[in-house]
Amino acid sequence: MRLNELDERIVHALAEDARRSYADIGAEVGLSAPAVKRRVDRLRAEGAITGFTVRVDPAALGWATEGFIEIYCRRHTTPEAIRRGLSRYPEVVSASTVTGDADAIAQIFAADMRHFERVLEQIAGEPYVERTKSVLVLSPLLRRYGSGAPR
Repeated sequence: MRLNELDERIVHALAEDARRSYADIGAEVGLSAPAVKRRVDRLRAEGAITGFTVRVDPAALGWATEGFIEIYCRRHTTPEAIRRGLSRYPEVVSASTVTGDADAIAQIFAADMRHFERVLEQIAGEPYVERTKSVLVLSPLLRRYGSGAPR
């Protein structure tokens, strides 16, 4: 499914603040509140909008350390096996297969450096993992949350 320009503007408005009223979004995109609601309902029914959520600063929940772990897998490891293995760790907030030398990369939030190290060691000990390489985030510079394609 490809969104038209109006639907894309509505999605961007919701991604900025999902609590915005349909009237407020309608004023921004040139539609009535009921028209915006109908479009949002259609986008949800078609699967373009998969849900609404809240963004929380991880540090407010005690997760002050962020890092990425590159995962180099043993031969014949499927993406599903990696997904299953990483899904057991609540510290893994995102994971993707990637091009390049690594097979996958996982974004980790941990309470502190020792916690990050424990998670790194646990992931490195998974049966499908051959080796890992990690980097720690010093300062996040830019984050875009589910806003779709750039405008």
